Amino acid sequence: SKATVSVLNWTAKHTMAQKEMKVFTAAELAQHDKPGDMYVAVAGKVYDISKFARMHPGGERVLASYAGKDCTDTFFELHRTEVLGKYERLVVGTIDSSGAVAVPGADFSQIPYAEMMCMQDYNSPYYTEEHIALKKRLREYYQKFAKECAMLDNAGKVPPLSLYSKIAKAGTLAACLGPGPWLKGQTVFGVKGEKFDAFHEMIFHQEFTRLGSQGFCDGLGGGLGIGLPPVAYFAKPKVRNQVLREVITGQKRICLAISEPYVGSDVAQLKCTATKSPCGKFYIVNGEKKWITGGIFADYFVTAVRTGGPGMGGISMLLIPKTEGVVVKQIPTAYSASAGTTYIMFNDVKVPVENLLGQENKGFLCVMINFNHERWTMIVCLAERCRMITEECFRWAAQRNIFGKKLIEMPVIRQKLGEMAALSESLQHWCDALTHQMTLMGLKEQGKRLAGQIALCKYHSTRVSLRIADHAAQVFGGRALTKTGMGAKVEQFISAVKFSAILGGSEEILTDFAVRQAMKAMPKDARL
Repeated sequence: SKATVSVLNWTAKHTMAQKEMKVFTAAELAQHDKPGDMYVAVAGKVYDISKFARMHPGGERVLASYAGKDCTDTFFELHRTEVLGKYERLVVGTIDSSGAVAVPGADFSQIPYAEMMCMQDYNSPYYTEEHIALKKRLREYYQKFAKECAMLDNAGKVPPLSLYSKIAKAGTLAACLGPGPWLKGQTVFGVKGEKFDAFHEMIFHQEFTRLGSQGFCDGLGGGLGIGLPPVAYFAKPKVRNQVLREVITGQKRICLAISEPYVGSDVAQLKCTATKSPCGKFYIVNGEKKWITGGIFADYFVTAVRTGGPGMGGISMLLIPKTEGVVVKQIPTAYSASAGTTYIMFNDVKVPVENLLGQENKGFLCVMINFNHERWTMIVCLAERCRMITEECFRWAAQRNIFGKKLIEMPVIRQKLGEMAALSESLQHWCDALTHQMTLMGLKEQGKRLAGQIALCKYHSTRVSLRIADHAAQVFGGRALTKTGMGAKVEQFISAVKFSAILGGSEEILTDFAVRQAMKAMPKDARL
């Protein structure tokens, strides 16, 4: 067609132009140093900034002082590498005096401690070649959405359903639900559903984490990760099949609604009620839920309600669709507007009795089993974020010049980097050990034997995150406090770090729970 010929002609001309691009000498570059005729060299490429200078956020005078020069070192003192990718249209040639710098992409990082050991040519008792290949394919896949996610994240926008649906098309959302019958007969990114294990699921969560800030990723997929498992494991077949199909294909979204204005970690004291209608066909739900991630745009609410007497013995779980009587209001937080943190009001909401998850008045078991998976997922994602921030600090310390030397040449900075790497590795290895146990246990055994371990590891993950955030702030200095520029990722991490210490169970509750679990296993005659 004419359109195809046109595209081919443009591609040919564009390719030819790239091949014929001028190679500048330093003397030739220096001639372009006047207003209206300004060139600069960065990382081996020459940019015509004559018109762009007037639009430069830092002012034209700043760029004018570097016109006609190779300003590679100065550029990387002030800008992240990916900034170069935005201005390829300004490239007019190359220069031999600087080495080219690759814009970050889908390849595994070569920075020490920036990836799991098995991704940097070390042996592993847990990860196979299939796991490594999956991680590579996922990183390439998610790279397609990087720009759109960054724009939404930076603007604090709620992730649209269209983005959620696009990401779902390759089966990623089904994979984030973990091993189960919903993967039977499917092949997800080269992995057969029957062979899919908890390590595969971990990799899906890790790579999903790289799409944006913690708040943005929670808004995009957090509701599914913690809201859909109770449906998958406890819903009646008809309800389960319908909701699973709608959610994992990206048609609808779901959230978990447990916390209330009156109770947080003390789930046994919740007040939201569900009473049977006179006809016996419905539950009538009344009450409030608060701090619900993704609730503002959810189509389904997996809700803990009181159907019986006081305490944990009177709690049930209901799947409540977005229907008459459900009112949602977004809660402003320091976390991220993208997370869709929500206050929910249920006013005489009619819910079919078929939407009961598990058995009536035995919903507390459902809550606790779900908590294990939720906390494990949080550990996995935090471990990946800790690595990402550790890598940021290694890169910055290697390029930042201060007092006549690189930051990384200063012993006090190396001590911080060393502790960050050690903490990241310790968290990952504990997470790996727990994940291995999950591959060998069913849900009930996990609930009995791993609940305390997962609770302690979640506590460890938030303590590690806090320490790494503290070190990262000192390494980046003032840049760690700004939402844009070199320290943007560090600022995002610091802003969200205390949220993880509360969400999914506060640190104090988790450590107390873990020790109480340990007490049950202690020999009665234990003594010194």
